[in-house]
Amino acid sequence: MRTSVQLTADTGSWAESVDFVTGAEALGVDAVWVAEAWGSDAASPLGYLAARTERVALGASVFQVGVRSAVMTAQTALTLNELSQGRFVLGLGVSGPQVMEGLHGVGFADPLGRMAETLDVIAQAFAGERIAYAGRHLRLPLAGGEGKSLRLSIRSGTAPPVYLASMLPRMLELTGERADGWLGTSFVPEGAEDAYFRHLRAGAARAGRTLDDIDICQGAEVAFARDEAELAAMIDARRPGLAFSLGGMGSGRSNYFNSAYARQGFADVAAESQCLWLAGDRQGAAAAIPDEMVLATTLIGTAEMVRDRLAGWAAAGVDTVRLYPAGDTLDERLDTLGRALDLVP
Repeated sequence: MRTSVQLTADTGSWAESVDFVTGAEALGVDAVWVAEAWGSDAASPLGYLAARTERVALGASVFQVGVRSAVMTAQTALTLNELSQGRFVLGLGVSGPQVMEGLHGVGFADPLGRMAETLDVIAQAFAGERIAYAGRHLRLPLAGGEGKSLRLSIRSGTAPPVYLASMLPRMLELTGERADGWLGTSFVPEGAEDAYFRHLRAGAARAGRTLDDIDICQGAEVAFARDEAELAAMIDARRPGLAFSLGGMGSGRSNYFNSAYARQGFADVAAESQCLWLAGDRQGAAAAIPDEMVLATTLIGTAEMVRDRLAGWAAAGVDTVRLYPAGDTLDERLDTLGRALDLVP
């Protein structure tokens, strides 16, 4: 498997984050991904990292569709690709109604249609074509205005690859049909075929492709326990995060994470934890998460356990592992990363 790391705004100061990325590059990782949700944007740190790194691919995970115009997304991607000398990867995702409608004032209805139209416009921009589009969500040029169809002045010898972050069946099919890679999360290899891969495969087949044409990139936290007592403490510490995903990452009607876990064998747990969370019982929501779910959805445990889980990911079809190394300090995180890299098959 290829290796990558995920960078988020809550992993420490930006200066420390840059040191982490350069340290990860020195350890041999293949790519670095920068997240964008309701904190820092992804484009700014990626531009800075382009100047501070030499070899690693630099990916957005993800630019949120609808926050930028489709053409601005293409402009940003082409600019970052030039700054990094062809190392940029454009990751796109639709986010969720709470962020899009609550934070940006952008309607969330028909996220699949918005994503498909955005991909169409980006493809025109990347190809250097005059951009003209008449869709349900995007109309370029604006009808009735004074604008005309334009092409971007920025060019790229090789357009950046496009990855999609998707979790629901129809968006997974679109990923299989049109994307160069899939940015997955909430992954349980034992349940991934029905939850994810059959939908990716169906979309790929529509385009005359197979899953071999798509980089399957999956991420999870990695942490090492010295003994059973430390492992038990690690599991307890991670229950609240899973409870937040099941109950807080979305509304009672729209929660992609809850749906994904439910499709991978944890339907009862997902429903119970979400119900408790929405009722305001955060401790109860966390307590409802069993040990087996924490272990199934992370890469934590003894070195032997982590090695076995990574082998299971590879056997399930993961091409690139996206690691979130645990540690309270920069040195601890890099140490965890180095140990994990030695175990990747």
